Amino acid sequence: MSKLTDVPKRILIGRALRSDRLGETLLPKRIALPVFASDPLSSVAYAPGEVLLVLSIAGVSAYHFSPWIALAVVVLMFTVVASYRQNVHAYPSGGGDYEVANTNLGPRAGLTVASALLVDYVLTVAVSISSGIENLGSAIPFVVEHKVLCAVVVIVLLTLMNLRGVKESGKLFAIPTYVFVAGVFIMIAWGAFRGLVLNDTMRAPTADYHIKAEHQGLAGFALVFLLLRAFSSGCAALTGVEAISNGVPAFRKPKSKNAATTLAAMGLLAVTMFCGIIALAMSTKVRMAENPATDLIHNGVPIGSGYVQNPVISQVAEAVFGKGSFLFIVLAAATALVLFLAANTAYNGFPLLGSILAQDRYLPRQLHTRGDRLAFSNGIVLLAGAATLLVVIYGADSTRLIQLYIVGVFVSFTLSQTGMVRHWNRHLRTEKDPAKRSHMIRSRAINAFGAFFTGLVLVVVLVTKFTHGAWVALLGMVIFYATMSAIRKHYDRVAEEIAAPEGPSDDSVRPSRVHSVVLISKIHRPTLRALAYAKLMRSDTLEALSVNVDPAETKALREEWERRGIDVPLKVLDSPYREITRPVIEYVKGLRRESPRDAVSVIIPEYVVGHWYEHLLHNQSALRLKGRLLFTPGVMVTSVPYQLESSEVARNRARKRQEWNAPGAVRRGPAEERPKESSNTKG
Repeated sequence: MSKLTDVPKRILIGRALRSDRLGETLLPKRIALPVFASDPLSSVAYAPGEVLLVLSIAGVSAYHFSPWIALAVVVLMFTVVASYRQNVHAYPSGGGDYEVANTNLGPRAGLTVASALLVDYVLTVAVSISSGIENLGSAIPFVVEHKVLCAVVVIVLLTLMNLRGVKESGKLFAIPTYVFVAGVFIMIAWGAFRGLVLNDTMRAPTADYHIKAEHQGLAGFALVFLLLRAFSSGCAALTGVEAISNGVPAFRKPKSKNAATTLAAMGLLAVTMFCGIIALAMSTKVRMAENPATDLIHNGVPIGSGYVQNPVISQVAEAVFGKGSFLFIVLAAATALVLFLAANTAYNGFPLLGSILAQDRYLPRQLHTRGDRLAFSNGIVLLAGAATLLVVIYGADSTRLIQLYIVGVFVSFTLSQTGMVRHWNRHLRTEKDPAKRSHMIRSRAINAFGAFFTGLVLVVVLVTKFTHGAWVALLGMVIFYATMSAIRKHYDRVAEEIAAPEGPSDDSVRPSRVHSVVLISKIHRPTLRALAYAKLMRSDTLEALSVNVDPAETKALREEWERRGIDVPLKVLDSPYREITRPVIEYVKGLRRESPRDAVSVIIPEYVVGHWYEHLLHNQSALRLKGRLLFTPGVMVTSVPYQLESSEVARNRARKRQEWNAPGAVRRGPAEERPKESSNTKG
């Protein structure tokens, strides 16, 4: 079967890489930025709109709070970035929030953070892909009509790109991410120039609309609650910030320094883009509503259900560049594409975190293994499967999926920064250098402020979004937590059971005797080879064992056995219900009961075939029997293979494929370095 899948596997993900080439897959800062920061950078495409949507509940008059909300988001972003810059220096192994919480707050807090991050990574893929599909669907009706199928196809494509390796996928994603960032900065600069220098009047397509307020005249606690909700919605701009601290091992050396620099660049770019879009949205009079069909009023009447509400960034681009202009089209295309690529943040964070959790025995060990392209392939496939399941369940509807979002990331933010406060407290108890103490106290203040801020956002998100779907994210965290706890208990129990004792034990004492049993169905070459091998083992007792399923065949076997004069006793077990496995198991258990200190060696002759479909025709009874014998104490199972002609053909075919080189795959050197052939001219 592996031979059948090897060729398409090589085509899809490329040639396998040697382990010593791991350093070649590490990322420089210019590639690491789009790889790990595509999520927070792309979130500026929808985070400003989330702020305005919430404020629209109180009408246009509440829009004047948006600059203050943007300022609060900026303060939080810089606080979180400053905190995570310390994380990557203090904990460069790539554990990020999980390692910080686990080390400083205990295993339960660490597992809670890990559960939150795993859920958030899965939701990042589902939300980003669904949002990108919806943006693309506004231009291509087919995508809207089959958005679940299209979303799954995009997830499969992203999965294949990441299976080819982090560095290769980073190169693919760098160009559209940088085009998007450049497009937004050009829009901000050109908009500022037009408004401040040229005094042009720029108006969004919704500038003449009015908003029907759901709740007018909000004041006191209701107003504060609305502003907190708008602030928490704007904090979508912070999703993905933690991915860099989890991905430090993927950076080139010096890893911590490069990761910290990339983190600072990401924070500066994100807040500048976020604030610039908010400012342009205010100056161009963008209008957004949670229910545009009824709440957006034009010429005194609701706009109607046929209206499609474009994102804030799209409306601002239309006001600044002009609808249909070259820069407008470029930015629109880059925005749609970068929303797809935002999922790549999760594709790099989830496998790395999964590898660390597997190393700590909280997830299956297979997640710690690198694949052919030196990426954590099992983690990538697991993430893709979970995201696909969510997309199918929620119909690739970003509006429903986004209600699940943000909860996990702010759980990890809050616990991580609380852990960093305890980290500094622990070091301050032993540090005597005044300069270092001053630095630690300042760092602790930043982390404490960040823990308070993110904790406040977490509470607001839980209160405002719990009944709208946030409970699903919490349920996912509980499931991950319980599953990982159970896995850890299993690994701990197994480790305890198989630990080698210091003194003598039953496992180190030689058995009194070895009773070998060769399973026989008929006399043929595999049987004779198995008997010869069993004789070579020089067991204390050797016998051949057959099960009487067909009396005629059993009689023929006895006669052939006697005719050949085989010097091994043949024992035949009766099986009135035509079973093979049960009589053999019962017989072996009987041998163990009679002599508990003896070891029983069961030798099974088997065919080796060369084609996957031939496996369906042979050795099914042997597989079942081996599976049952593995659970019988004191029994050793040995397979004696006999290679059929088809297996030899398959082996020769595989050898030829390994020796074959594609045109251009082998470098033969410049033409002038080749040995010149002797030219014999006829004279």
